[in-house]
This record gives sequence, structure tokens and C-alpha cells, in this order.
Amino acid sequence: MGILDMFKKNKKEEKKEKEIVAYGWDAITKKFEEIYPGQTNPKHYGTLISWNLGGNDPLRGISIYDGGDYWHFVSYGLSELYEKESDNKEISGYGMEFTLKLKKDKYEDEEAEIKGICGIFQMIARITFQNGELFRAFEYLYTGQKEGIDTKMKSNITGFITIPDTNAGSIDTPNGKVDFVEFIGVTDAELIALKDKKITVKELYEKLGSDVTNYNRESVV
Repeated sequence: MGILDMFKKNKKEEKKEKEIVAYGWDAITKKFEEIYPGQTNPKHYGTLISWNLGGNDPLRGISIYDGGDYWHFVSYGLSELYEKESDNKEISGYGMEFTLKLKKDKYEDEEAEIKGICGIFQMIARITFQNGELFRAFEYLYTGQKEGIDTKMKSNITGFITIPDTNAGSIDTPNGKVDFVEFIGVTDAELIALKDKKITVKELYEKLGSDVTNYNRESVV
């Protein structure tokens, strides 16, 4: 073997070592491609500078699938997307990924509303990365804000409740279990009722009768 042959071999071995395996990422994608057959290239917003490199956004990406009457968002980054790093073999990363179904409507700028949800996902994920707070099903997220979470801040929707994603549920990945925690937009009146314990999250979800976030709906309490 000549020097040139050895050089080629070393380059091949180096390339192989640098190949990234995406066990967790692929498992999430596989699940959503099962839910939405044929959607192998959904809308996707990735993070330019990763959290580990000093970026502001902890999620590595968010994909948006077309559910017909709604857009179905799923996050990538709260679970272990690549090789296993944590010692807990049962749970992948924080053991969750966020989802949300946004009703398609006569938005002035639909793309802006989609990006708005992506921004909200990053904001909520930041709470987990900075404080270690986990978001589980049948909880509520109330900040006290009165403005709508839509880009025009005119909606009645000011916060969220959470449920197990009605389509994705949970998956077992090579890195451990991942629960898909679905966020549903709720009104200020509904959040105050939850805060005052006049209604439970499960009762409110039953009253809503849908897991699709609708910016233009009225309060049910």
C-alpha cells in the first residue's frame, strides 16, 4: 500500500467517525410520516446556532405537517435526537416533545402565524432548558398576559392547556421513551377558571370538544 492509498483510507475512516446518527430525530419523523403518509418534506424551521454553541433557541427544529383543516407542529430537541448521552435508558432527554394543531383560517399572513407558534415553542422550551421544568399532559400554562398569542395580539387565546397528542401519543426510541405533549390554546377566562380551581384541565378539554387551537373562538366558561 502506497502513501496515497493510506491517505485515502484515513480520510474514509475520518468521514465515517464524523457521520452523525439521528436515532431520536428519525423516530419522531417516522411517527409523523405514519400519521401523514406521503408528507416526507413538511415545512420545517431549523435553528441556525444551536443552544450548545450559545444560540438563543434550544429546539433544533420544528416541523409542520398539513392536517387538512389545521397545521400540526412537532418539536425536535427536548428528547435526545442523536446518540444516547444521558444515563437514564428509559427516558430520552427530557422525555417529551411539543406538538400543537393550529386551525387554518383567513389569516392576514399565515406564514407569520406559523412562525409565531415556532417562536412560542422555543420560548416554552427555554423554560425547560434553563429551569429544568417539565411539561406534562393535563397541565395549564398561564402567564397572566391579556394579549392574544397570535401575531396581531387580537385573539382571545392567551395561554395553553396540555394533553397527550391525540395522534402521536408516545413513542419508544433507541434513546428511550418520548411523550408528545400537545398544547391547546385557551382564553384568559378559561385560564383564570383553571387557576381558581373552578374547572380542571380535563373538564375544560371536554368542553372545548377539539384539540385544535382556534384563534377566533369564544371562551367556553
